[in-house]
Amino acid sequence: MTQSQHTTASPDSTADSVLPPRTGAKGPLSGIRVLDLSAYIAGPYGCSLLADQGAEVIKIEPPAGDNLRKYPSTLEAESRAFLGVNRSKLGIMLDLKSPQDHARLMSLITTADVLVHNFRPSVAPRLGISHAQLHAINPRLIYCAVSGYGETGPLNEKAGYDQVLQTMTGMCALQGKKEGPPEILYGSIVDYYASALVAAGVSSALFERSRSGEGQFVGVSLLSAALTLQSARLIWAENEGRDVGRDMRSGGITGLHPTKKGYLYISANTAHFWKALCQKVGLVDWIDDERYDSVRKRAQHQSEIIPKLHQALSQRSALEWEAHFGEEVPCSASRTIEDMFDHPQVLSQDMITEYDHPVVGRYRGLKRTIKFDRTPGPDPFTAPTLGQHNHIVQQEVDRIQTQKSKS
Repeated sequence: MTQSQHTTASPDSTADSVLPPRTGAKGPLSGIRVLDLSAYIAGPYGCSLLADQGAEVIKIEPPAGDNLRKYPSTLEAESRAFLGVNRSKLGIMLDLKSPQDHARLMSLITTADVLVHNFRPSVAPRLGISHAQLHAINPRLIYCAVSGYGETGPLNEKAGYDQVLQTMTGMCALQGKKEGPPEILYGSIVDYYASALVAAGVSSALFERSRSGEGQFVGVSLLSAALTLQSARLIWAENEGRDVGRDMRSGGITGLHPTKKGYLYISANTAHFWKALCQKVGLVDWIDDERYDSVRKRAQHQSEIIPKLHQALSQRSALEWEAHFGEEVPCSASRTIEDMFDHPQVLSQDMITEYDHPVVGRYRGLKRTIKFDRTPGPDPFTAPTLGQHNHIVQQEVDRIQTQKSKS
C-alpha cells in the first residue's frame, strides 16, 4: 500500500476529483467525502471507522497539528496513539484564521458529504464553520459536532475529556472497590465509544439524506457516551434510595483469579457453566449444594468458595486452565496487547495488517472492525504525517474553484 491510495468522492459532487482512488474493494461508504477537523480520539477515530467502510477522509489540522501527535510514545518519530486513531486518511494543514486557508476549506465543503469537528459550541461560529453557516453553502452536508457536554446547558462551553467524564458520571466510583477510592478505567473507553456513536450517527444521517436529499446536524457528546455505557445502571425506580446497588459485577467466582502462573478470568454464571467449572476443577460436591445453586447465593458465600477455588487453580497455569476448560467454561488467561498481534483467532478474523509509514517505517496495526460480505471496503493505509497531502488536496481545491468560476 502507498500513501497515495485514496477513495474517489461522491459522483454527484466530485465526479472529476483529482484525488486518486483507493485500492481494493468498494465499501458501503465508497464515494462519500468526509472532512475531519477533529482532534484527539472521539471525532478522529469515528472518521477512521467511516474510512474503514470506504469513505474518503481528509484530516485537516492546524499548523501545530493534532494534540494527539504530542502524546507520550516510545516511537520517536510519531505518536503511537495518533497512528492508531487516524488510519486511512489524507492529511492537510490549514490555518482557519487565515483568509486564504479558510477559502480552501470552503471550497472543499462545497463537495463534502460530511464534516466532523470537536470545537466548543462558541468556537465554530467564530471560525465561520457553524452548522448554519455551512448549511447555506452545502445543504446536503452532514454536520457532526463532537462535544464534551452537548450544545446547550451550563457546561456546554467546558472542555470535555474522557477521564473527566468518567469521574463525573459515576464510572470511577463504581469501578473502585467497596469502601475504597474511585478508580479510572484506562484505555479511553468513553472516547472510543463516542467514536462509534459518531460513525453510527453519521451513517444514519447519510441514509436519511438518500431519501430526503437534505443534510442535518448530528451531535455526539462524551457525556452522552459515558451515560450510554451505563444504561444498565441508569435506572432509578420510584421508591429506591441513593444507596441502591448498581454494581454490574455478579460476585462469587466470576472474576480474575490467581493460578500457578498468571491470572485467569472465569465467567460461570449459568447453571450449565457452574456445573462444568465444578467438574473441571474437581469440586463436584458443589454442583448439588443448595448454598451455591444461584449466582446470588454464590456471591453471598464467596468467602467459602474463593479459597477452595484458588487452591484448585494453583495446580496449573492460567494458560493450562484455559486449554483444560476449552469451550465448557467461559474464561481467558490474562494476556498483554502484544499477544494479540499473533493470536490465531485475531489472525483468522483478518484484523491485523502491515503499514508503511514515511517516517516510522513498517508497523502492524488494526485493519478494520466491521465485516461486509459484498462491499468489504478498500485497503487501509497509514495515518498521515502533518500536512503530508497538502499538494494533492490543493490540486483538488484548484479544480473546485475553477469549476465554480465557470458556472
